[in-house]
Amino acid sequence: MEIDKAITECDDRRLKTKYSNAIYVIQRTLALHSIEEVAFSFNGGKDSTVLLHLLRAGYFLHKGEKSCSNEDVKDFPIRTIYFESPSAFPEINSFTYDTATTYGLQLDIIRSDFKSGLEALLNAKPIKAIFLGVRMGDPTAVGQEQFSPSSLGWPPFMRVNPILDWSYRDVWAFLLTCKVPYCSLYDQGYTSIGSIYDTVPNALLCINNSSGSKEVFRPAYLLSDGRLERAGRVKKLPSSVSRHNPAIINGLDNVDLHKSSLLTASAIAVGDEILFGTVEDQIGPSLCRKLHSIGWSVSQTAVVRNDIDSVAEEVERRQSTDDMVFIYGGVGPLHSDVTMAGVAKAFGVRLAPDEEFEEYLRHLIGDQCTGDRNEMALLPEGITELLHHEKLIVPLIKCKNVIILTATNALELDEQWNCLIELMRSDDVLLMMQSFVSKHLTTNLTDVEIARPLSKLCLEFPDLYIGCHRKSRKEPLILYFKGKDQDRIESAVEALNKKFCPGAFVEINSS
Repeated sequence: MEIDKAITECDDRRLKTKYSNAIYVIQRTLALHSIEEVAFSFNGGKDSTVLLHLLRAGYFLHKGEKSCSNEDVKDFPIRTIYFESPSAFPEINSFTYDTATTYGLQLDIIRSDFKSGLEALLNAKPIKAIFLGVRMGDPTAVGQEQFSPSSLGWPPFMRVNPILDWSYRDVWAFLLTCKVPYCSLYDQGYTSIGSIYDTVPNALLCINNSSGSKEVFRPAYLLSDGRLERAGRVKKLPSSVSRHNPAIINGLDNVDLHKSSLLTASAIAVGDEILFGTVEDQIGPSLCRKLHSIGWSVSQTAVVRNDIDSVAEEVERRQSTDDMVFIYGGVGPLHSDVTMAGVAKAFGVRLAPDEEFEEYLRHLIGDQCTGDRNEMALLPEGITELLHHEKLIVPLIKCKNVIILTATNALELDEQWNCLIELMRSDDVLLMMQSFVSKHLTTNLTDVEIARPLSKLCLEFPDLYIGCHRKSRKEPLILYFKGKDQDRIESAVEALNKKFCPGAFVEINSS
């Protein structure tokens, strides 16, 4: 029950929802089948580790506390299938057997090829459903649902996918929240582990090592863009060739990966006036374009009410998942100006007078900044940094990875952004990344005709943003390819064209 307790007591509402949905799938399966009729496929990776602990919690909850004491569940009762491959990392094997000992797993070890080994096991045991740690981003997940019959040509059983809709972020949120052991390779920069022949540490997690010795990598849970989880899967070349050529990662070499690495930002607008439609948000779209121009990816834009708790909840959520958060609106002395208080609450600090900022305000509004009017000089205590620039009347405010903008329109944003860019070069407030490039196509194909090929293309090119939209329902579909490598975009366009008749797509001006 330590798993259920950890999730219940955490503040991550998204994780709680994912957990509840997964537990429902598990309990539904256990209600349909006896314990002898279900099995669990474990491979030592992060996804199956998550699934193991979900199954532990789900089984306990299914049986009920009264009928299932701690002694009853000391040994994990669900049969566990492990495919032991000679090409597996030693760390994976060690972790698997250590886990089996710790949680009392009943291992059925398959040492032949997985398909024939599974067929022999199903012939010998009455297994009807197998829990799998498949997620939507996996190559094998195409066309699968939470309950999917096995593929044609495979022995018949029901594939049960409790974490099908989980993201890379969800997986690590669960593992870190529950504080359960995971394979040590993930702390060495591996983000998706296959065999020793096709897996290397993810270059996006590489730390520049000035000593020139062995490369050092950050742990997997620090990967900012989960779409590049499989960037460590490589097609390794023979040793005679690899000495002269970098490993190829779906068309990307390690140098390309460093160039195409992503930092993410989010934008939060504070204002009831935007939610009521009284005014139009000018800053959000402009800020997104500016971030893309310096190579940053925008993970989300949000509009929240003039309410301290609403601001605090959104800031807390975004600052923990994004490299930088920009928040605007709700800054000033009015009753509706709650942004500072919201940011302070998000970080668990109080608002306190800032003498330096108060001096700027005194020069700006003179005698009006006296007595009780000093509320504007109250800033989040202990986490606030003032970013000075000669062209700004008052400095920009930075609270850890949150930048508070005082701009009220696009022109004011231009001024603050230009100052921020100059400050960035000297103070590393923002890192200048390789900028995005894009290509736009149009087609008269229907959504139904293009849907499946486009989904497969996204799996083939996970480092690109591939999207589509229409200006109106009657106008042609517009597709866009956005990334940091023009050659990769050209390759994706070429791959798409090969899936259809010549002339199906026409390039258009991206403006």
